[in-house]
Amino acid sequence: MPFTVRTATAADFDPILQMLFVAFHDVPDEELSDIDRQVFEPDRSLVAVDAGEIVGHTGTFSRELTVPGGVIPAGYVTMVGVASTHRRQGIASAILTKQLADIRERGEPAAVLWASEGRIYQRFGYGLGSRRTTLLADTREIRLNRPPAGGTIKAGRPDDFRKDLAAIYESVRRERPGYASRDEKWWDFLLSDPKVRRHGAGPLRVAVYSGSSGAESYALFRVRQDWETAGPTGEVMVRHLVASTPAGYLEMWRYLLNIDLTRKVSVDFAAVDEPVFDLVNEPRRLGAQLFDGLWLRIVDIPSALAARSYSGDDDVVLDVSDHLFPENNGRFRLDGSPTQDAADLSLDIATLSGLYLGGGSAGALAAAGRIEERRPGALAAAHRAFTWPVTPVGLEMF
Repeated sequence: MPFTVRTATAADFDPILQMLFVAFHDVPDEELSDIDRQVFEPDRSLVAVDAGEIVGHTGTFSRELTVPGGVIPAGYVTMVGVASTHRRQGIASAILTKQLADIRERGEPAAVLWASEGRIYQRFGYGLGSRRTTLLADTREIRLNRPPAGGTIKAGRPDDFRKDLAAIYESVRRERPGYASRDEKWWDFLLSDPKVRRHGAGPLRVAVYSGSSGAESYALFRVRQDWETAGPTGEVMVRHLVASTPAGYLEMWRYLLNIDLTRKVSVDFAAVDEPVFDLVNEPRRLGAQLFDGLWLRIVDIPSALAARSYSGDDDVVLDVSDHLFPENNGRFRLDGSPTQDAADLSLDIATLSGLYLGGGSAGALAAAGRIEERRPGALAAAHRAFTWPVTPVGLEMF
């Protein structure tokens, strides 16, 4: 190998970013760089170096991940890239493999990421942990089919409502698989509003709904102004909508659908089971599309399985294969305990990772040849066990 791999330092941040700007065909922006620097963890970043030049990088954020019935520490993988001059030289394999080993060594049962291209990460055992729905609602064609719930909505600058946002989010976070922890540093990051992120729209705004129990929902959004000959056609671009009560969810959608001079509401990070589908008179006009969401990679099977809850009391023995971690090869019960009992299902680590958050379908994975049923009825039992009342969703890019 003409390159070496080492842990990054704080001084590496600027050359890492320059390499990534070129790799992703992006335009350097000083304001955005300063924001990214706030969450950079050099001791959890790996660089590939050739002749003193950084030619590859992968980083990790230290955050918690909500799983069905629990919360785990997880390695949030980010800023992955290789210089175009050094592709096909094994750099990505070297740094991503070492990163997963480091995550396991730190006691984090899983790694999670957003993929620029899913084909890259499946080679390293990542499975499709959640799916993402995007919405582009035509506000002229849909109406809410529920009466108003009362309460009040206030709107303004995000910083003015920061305490309410944090309280609402935290009340929901531990109940929704896929959600990530947010400390003060991450709230600073998420509420930042560099001009390069606006894409022709206005500044970031927030609306907070208060009902009988206080602040119950919020929406972070911006508005893109647009006009045609017949009048206004603006778009409400929703970044996050978080609600702790059904009334909060309903009334926040009512507010967003009725902002003056707009005709569309777009949401980029909606759940597959978004309640709005059951709240409007014409769900087709929500303009929903389905995409991949979070990719997840279990690195420690016993710890990961023991950390989550399961629906029902089915006893299923999984025979798992993992080409990177020999410790993960073998048979495990759903509580994470190793066993020598006969296997009910056989699958690889990527498939198990895709089931882990409750968003994958054991039946669909079996139909795709990803799961082999060795005991009749085991597939149905695994489906019951891994599914959860709400689907997982990744609410934010990182």
